[in-house]
Amino acid sequence: MKLGNLLTESRNPASENIDIVSTEEMLAIMNREDATVIQRVNEVLPQIAQAVDAIFERVSEGGRLFYMGAGTSGRLGVLDASECPPTYGVPRDMVVGIIAGGEPALRVSQEGAEDSREQGSADLLLNGFNQSPGLDVLVGIAASGRTPYVLGAMETARNHGCLTIGLSCVPGSPVEQAADIAISPATGAEVVTGSTRMKAGTATKLVLNMLSTGLMIKLGYVYGNLMTNVQTTNIKLVDRAERIISAATGIPQEQAAELLKQAGSVRVAIVMQKRGFSRADAEAALEASGQSIRRALQ
Repeated sequence: MKLGNLLTESRNPASENIDIVSTEEMLAIMNREDATVIQRVNEVLPQIAQAVDAIFERVSEGGRLFYMGAGTSGRLGVLDASECPPTYGVPRDMVVGIIAGGEPALRVSQEGAEDSREQGSADLLLNGFNQSPGLDVLVGIAASGRTPYVLGAMETARNHGCLTIGLSCVPGSPVEQAADIAISPATGAEVVTGSTRMKAGTATKLVLNMLSTGLMIKLGYVYGNLMTNVQTTNIKLVDRAERIISAATGIPQEQAAELLKQAGSVRVAIVMQKRGFSRADAEAALEASGQSIRRALQ
């Protein structure tokens, strides 16, 4: 694959004169191009839905979700994975982000790290992939669709009988061909040629948000549109937890604050209030329902 032939490396005629227009027009060009990303992601919603269902099936049986990429793609994967525990109260190893070059690459580019298939394979296994045989899922992220580091990891995952999902912005790419499920929003030429932190990065973040949020919703960590497993680890989150209880039950926030203290968690508090249960009975109902508030309330 010649890099110069990739969609993500092509020149964008809409921005050929971006260096000589006014600042406002410069930004307008960027904004118009950004607006196209939503439609490109919309076009691959069926593949994203297939991926969410497949991830949920495996994670609900004890598997884990791994993101793997280099550069911007790797950083976005680590970002999405890192936000799952504070938002949904899940274990830190349920969603794992791996970037070529390791943690230093989150701040300082390690450009050569992406060129080794062997290192991609090794890093995946070093992070405990396939501890639940056949149940872990790997999302290989590469805007260009050809990053050797990612392809090496995907090959290893498939050799272990695990599901592979390829996320790239180049339809028909090696990453797409190596995947069991391919998600390939065709974001096209960037405003600054080859700068895939722009439209391709935006599309990647949108898709990753959908994968992880869809998984958490299906696992029962969302009731309505409320994050009911939020962890009360600072003042802001305590206030949010109180407001969530209030919104879910209709009681004033002051009463929700007292109920939260009695219940110990948002989910238990909601079940206690809506069913008139004691804390022990609410905890038992949630345990029997797989921690789903909706099922616990039925």
